[in-house]
Amino acid sequence: MGSTTNIFLFACIFTFTLWNNIQLSVENEFTAHYSSNFSSLPELRVLNLSHNLIRELDFNVFKFNEKLECLDLSHNNLWNMCCQTLASLRHLDLSFNKFKTLPICQEFGNMLNLEYLGLSATMIRKSDFRGSSMKALILEHIRTKVFYFSQDILYKAFSDMNIENLTISDAYMPHMLCPSHTSLFQYLDFSYNALTDEVFKNCDTLIHLKMLILQRNQLENLSKVSSMTSKMKSLKHLEISRNLLYYDENENHCHWVETLAKLNLSSNKLTDSVFGCLPINAQILDLQNNQITTVPKDITELKALKELNIAFNRLTELPGCSHYRGLELLNIEENSILTPSSDFFHSCQNIRELRGGHNPFQCSCELRDFVNFEKKSGGRLVGWPESYVCEYPDGLKGTQLKDFQLSELSCNTTLLLVIALVVTVVVVAVTSFLCIYFDVMWYLKMMWQWTQTKSRVRKSHPEDLQSILHFHAFISYSERDSLWVKNHLIPNLEKEDGSVQICLHERNFIPGKSIVENIINCIEKSYKSIFVLSPNFVQSEWCHYELSFAHHKLFSESCNSLILILLEPIPQYLIPARYHKLKALMAKRTYLEWPKEKNKHGLFWANLKVAINTNLPVSTEMIVV
Repeated sequence: MGSTTNIFLFACIFTFTLWNNIQLSVENEFTAHYSSNFSSLPELRVLNLSHNLIRELDFNVFKFNEKLECLDLSHNNLWNMCCQTLASLRHLDLSFNKFKTLPICQEFGNMLNLEYLGLSATMIRKSDFRGSSMKALILEHIRTKVFYFSQDILYKAFSDMNIENLTISDAYMPHMLCPSHTSLFQYLDFSYNALTDEVFKNCDTLIHLKMLILQRNQLENLSKVSSMTSKMKSLKHLEISRNLLYYDENENHCHWVETLAKLNLSSNKLTDSVFGCLPINAQILDLQNNQITTVPKDITELKALKELNIAFNRLTELPGCSHYRGLELLNIEENSILTPSSDFFHSCQNIRELRGGHNPFQCSCELRDFVNFEKKSGGRLVGWPESYVCEYPDGLKGTQLKDFQLSELSCNTTLLLVIALVVTVVVVAVTSFLCIYFDVMWYLKMMWQWTQTKSRVRKSHPEDLQSILHFHAFISYSERDSLWVKNHLIPNLEKEDGSVQICLHERNFIPGKSIVENIINCIEKSYKSIFVLSPNFVQSEWCHYELSFAHHKLFSESCNSLILILLEPIPQYLIPARYHKLKALMAKRTYLEWPKEKNKHGLFWANLKVAINTNLPVSTEMIVV
């Protein structure tokens, strides 16, 4: 092993020394021979003499190098060469020299191990290929300087070659003939030329062709290209990227050969309609760098498709896999995807590699499924996390998707609806309980009656709009306390001189009007409202109405018009929950308590008269309604 390493090391050093010697010999206009130097290297296997100024070569200098496998003489000034069979040679490169014709020697046919032969010349002749036994021919960077010959002769010379692999690249070739007989071609590469849709039209002799490369030509109609392949019964791989291809589904139909498994349509002018012109047995499709905005829902199912590349297009969402359920690799980079659709995650169960970076992601709740896909997939997102960055909203611009988080509550619609429903039910239940407990509906009904009655009073009696007080006091009491009111309260307040006018419902309510309307009229036309409180009072519905109306006047007119007389003590447990206004009044306002001792009655009446004694603001005599 050590000796072999030394041999290769010496060969490298020798190449450098040889280049310098040749350089000096040319500058000094001398010719040097180095055959003796190679004869001392019987173990030499690789020799690189490229990029020198060698003009002539005699292969006899290598006759003692029987193990030589690789010889590189490219990029020299060779114009003449004397051939010799080198049995072990596998790689021979004579390209980029100054041969006028291809330096094809008869001896090359005896080199049974030769796998690569690189040639170059200023002129190619048909006869150059007659005596060599080849499997592959590569012609690159060809420039035609003579145009007065029939080009069909040149095309026919190449199309009828009995070889398996042919490459003619960067030759400005506008056409290629169909082989005149069944061809052995398995690989054809005509990239970087000027071929049109007419190439290989109705050609049925390329039945062994497996791979066809027409990259960077002038192909336009995708339907015609598909028809070109229909008779290539063995074609598996077609490369037609960087052309001018389009597809009009209204004019043409596609007829691809059934064996086609790999198709490259990248860098063309294809739109959404291309999905109506795809080979049904394709396994690998490359559609990147086109003008696709969406994947239609009504396309033919591609059951065999495993790899799909639609990067550098105009897609706004991830396509679902309903039409290609076997998809394993998907490239969707450099599109306009804001929020990946949930349909993708449900239908693309077999995806094992997804390239989705470099899109303007909108970081919102809809993006959580995409982020969770990476967490669950275990590295199936290629380029994560560097290539996955928020673009919108502006506040999150530049944030990596792995750092973007939203709460489950804010994004889970079902959970949010459940919580909202529960909250609503609780609120309704609490509100209903409070309404029942505080008798809210009763108060709403009362307020409605109050509003309606006041409106009706204003419309029917415009003169009542004037704030004229007719009574000093309106007395509200329970019928069960009427004896005390009639025998004690009224006689002590109303004197013969008429100085105090009392409003009582049994004598002052107007027949024909509703009770509520009469109550409102009496309260509004009375300076004070006296309430005789007792256990009987809190059990009276109408007393409750009268208290509520009077309480409303207290707040609406900002006047101190309530006088409370506690006829009998009222235990708290007897006061209904809806009487919270009564509780509030008794807690905050001073009330007069009817004394049981007779000697204190005089003081009670005196205090009551002081509370209601006032001159009514009217200039006319009191009117008793």
